[in-house]
Amino acid sequence: MAKRRRKIPIYFMVSEQEYEQIKLKMAQYGTRNMGAYLRKMAIDGYVIRLDLSDVNEMITLLRRSSNNLNQYTRRAHQTGRIYQTDIEDIQNRFEQLWEKAGQILTRLASIR
Repeated sequence: MAKRRRKIPIYFMVSEQEYEQIKLKMAQYGTRNMGAYLRKMAIDGYVIRLDLSDVNEMITLLRRSSNNLNQYTRRAHQTGRIYQTDIEDIQNRFEQLWEKAGQILTRLASIR
């Protein structure tokens, strides 16, 4: 019997749904050899880990802006007046949001 080149076994369990997904991807890849496919994906496959801190910061800015806008709207209905400082604050917050959105899109565009 010939000596094996690969001597270290690796075992892991998958659910039925995961198994079906693996089989589907194997078919798309054009192979029926699961060991070869899993080896190829483990060694050459892509792992994408997104840093979503910018997105979380943008969500925080959106929430703050929405809350402030609601407060300004309530005050405008109560007093019948809109204040210039309120409008400037809203404009400033939306400028921050657009800046953050631009940063996020730039970072996402650099992912290849």
